[in-house]
Amino acid sequence: MSETNRNLGKDESAISSGGEGQAIWQRVRHRLRRDLGDGPFSSWVKPLALKGRQGKKVTFGVTTPFMRDSILARYGNRIVDYWREEDPAIAEIEINVDAPPRDDDAASNGAATTSKSAGAVAAKPAAASGARARDAVPALDFDAPLDARYTFDEFVVGKSNEFAHAAARRVADSPQVPFNPLFLYSSVGLGKTHLMHAIGHEIRRRNPARKVLYLSAEKFMFQFVRALRYKDTMAFKQKFRAVDVLMIDDVQFISGKNSTQEEFFHTFNALIDHNRQVIISADRSPTDLEGIEERIRSRLGWGLVADIHPTDYELRLGILQAKAERIYASDSIQVEPKILEFLAHKVMSNVRELEGSLNRVVAFASLVGRPITLEMTQEVLQDLLRASERKISIEEIQRKVAEYYSIRLADMHSARRARAVARPRQIAMYLAKQLTPRSLPEIGRKFGGRDHTTVMYAVRKIEELRAGDTALDEDIDLLKRMLEA
Repeated sequence: MSETNRNLGKDESAISSGGEGQAIWQRVRHRLRRDLGDGPFSSWVKPLALKGRQGKKVTFGVTTPFMRDSILARYGNRIVDYWREEDPAIAEIEINVDAPPRDDDAASNGAATTSKSAGAVAAKPAAASGARARDAVPALDFDAPLDARYTFDEFVVGKSNEFAHAAARRVADSPQVPFNPLFLYSSVGLGKTHLMHAIGHEIRRRNPARKVLYLSAEKFMFQFVRALRYKDTMAFKQKFRAVDVLMIDDVQFISGKNSTQEEFFHTFNALIDHNRQVIISADRSPTDLEGIEERIRSRLGWGLVADIHPTDYELRLGILQAKAERIYASDSIQVEPKILEFLAHKVMSNVRELEGSLNRVVAFASLVGRPITLEMTQEVLQDLLRASERKISIEEIQRKVAEYYSIRLADMHSARRARAVARPRQIAMYLAKQLTPRSLPEIGRKFGGRDHTTVMYAVRKIEELRAGDTALDEDIDLLKRMLEA
């Protein structure tokens, strides 16, 4: 028996074996663990307690509203799909909260979170809890410390990030507000958080009297809900209105959280009206932020929007050279140029993995007392190198195709059938099948919940068109090179 199956057996022992529903749930859990891996499975699926079935609905229980909403958003539709393969009569799942509401946006307004997609997932608000103790209100904890490593001096500039870097420097160096807000966006691990920390460090260095507040959107939500819980919203509002520079990282986290968005909207407007600098980061542009109110997306695009593109080879090599010189030169550790060049060619996903790969190689050489060679590097990083070969995501394909054909990213998920939209969408499905290991149903779900037969048709259609349309064939080859670069 494999290690995964042994671990799964231990997890499943917590479920009573009686009843057809329990047997189905065990099989669904097994598939989820296989799909998600041990980490996400333990964090999100394992805590689900099967309660029972009523009609076409299966009910689960969890301990917090935050967990309920996160599971529904991430895995609700997949659980429904897998369950319906076992029992087609099931139409939805429901997750109840079996404990008093805590730090969660839904708990603050008592609203149910319901998916409108096929195979709907639903959640009910927790039952009203008793009166809470009022004698010990915790202090509001906002500010996240700035990382001392993330300064402008440590940021390596290349073609993919020079615009975002220049915008960040202008904000940090200017005594006035040059543009408001500054909105930085990129995929994970490309440097937007580094730039935000660098701005904060530089502003504080130039004028220590300026109040700089940096926090994640997740922390903004948690502290807002805590203020609601303890009826201390005035202190929350005053804290934000008093800052000179507000930086909120990963604003996409508040997607779908209506009460938090409402407070963010008013905070944003108050600071802009008083000419206070606002800096926001996200994983996509303001127009592509799904689940964010239109009025907020519009205001986020008011100032300057700067994106950071995936790194090219020259920038990756420059980052590795700077890191090798800065950290390892003093330790008498020699990293030959050919090793850095090899890593720059092979590790293309993001800067974090790039720097992490060099850390692993140097640490291994130091601990076992071996020189750093190309063979040893390949041995130490075999898992990372193997994963990097197929690490193009469907989301990346959708963004690149939408950008290439000048359509909105949202059109990849929409029901629009106009040829100007439908053909790029078919091309994106075709590339997703060619460049990722995802199954047809998984690809369909990424394109607005489409059926796998739609993906099959798109793949066949593009294959036929490529055979007779030279221009389209060249377009697809170019897109593949761009995605694999």
